[in-house]
Amino acid sequence: MGVRFQSVIEIQNINPYVLVDARRAEKLKKGWRKPLPVRVRVNGKPDMPWRINLMPKGDGGFYLYLHGLVRKASDTKVGDAVTVELEFDDEYQNGPAHPVPSWFSRALRQNAAAKLCWTQLPPSRRKEVLRYFSWLKTKQAQERNLERVMRVLSGTRERFMGRTWNE
Repeated sequence: MGVRFQSVIEIQNINPYVLVDARRAEKLKKGWRKPLPVRVRVNGKPDMPWRINLMPKGDGGFYLYLHGLVRKASDTKVGDAVTVELEFDDEYQNGPAHPVPSWFSRALRQNAAAKLCWTQLPPSRRKEVLRYFSWLKTKQAQERNLERVMRVLSGTRERFMGRTWNE
């Protein structure tokens, strides 16, 4: 059983989101406190619901961070009033959805500190990085992002993928 509700798209740092209160979250999956796998549609779009994890707020509620493809499909932006449809994704399987690119694994083998940091990242963060790498189209983009990820994994305080690392 899913939930449907009205909300307004807000923004946190650079991340557009909709709040899912504890009452609605309980309807999706009673007692769940970790990232909650769901299928989402905003204003009836996309036609095939988008798979994503709701991120816990700590009070029983969750943040529904809205991926750019969902916002594009629904023609929405921050500040828009929207209708959100959520259903628990009982087919979700965790783990990296994308393989580790060979250019990244080579760099990790050559840098023990970065490799150790990579293995200590939460699985969700590793998955996020691998998903980001899968979107890179050019060799230049791969090289540029490889330099940045290796710096942050080696301990440099820097912004990468929309967040500051090593604060």
